[in-house]
Amino acid sequence: MVDVELNELRREFLAEPSEKAQEIQRVLTGARDSAALDRLAYLAHQLKGSGGSYGYEKISSDAAEIEKALERMAGGDRAGVEAQIQQHAVDLRMEIDKAARELTAATA
Repeated sequence: MVDVELNELRREFLAEPSEKAQEIQRVLTGARDSAALDRLAYLAHQLKGSGGSYGYEKISSDAAEIEKALERMAGGDRAGVEAQIQQHAVDLRMEIDKAARELTAATA
């Protein structure tokens, strides 16, 4: 019974990071003003904390990499950082999708 309940919590959890990853990608395609960067940092920070809590360490580490890159960007280091953030956002989205597929297969 515990596995069924945990899997349901994980399913609910994975819907949230999927939405946040989509928002990260939308923000990245728009203007990069301070409000947009703050929103990216907020989303990455939330995913970093919650991913590990549900046993999704890769989601957590991908989000942490986005957060670190944003900190470098805020510190004035823009050379190549935007491309790194883009790649980490893609990696994050792929990992969320992979986790959702694996959960679906495990509960089918």
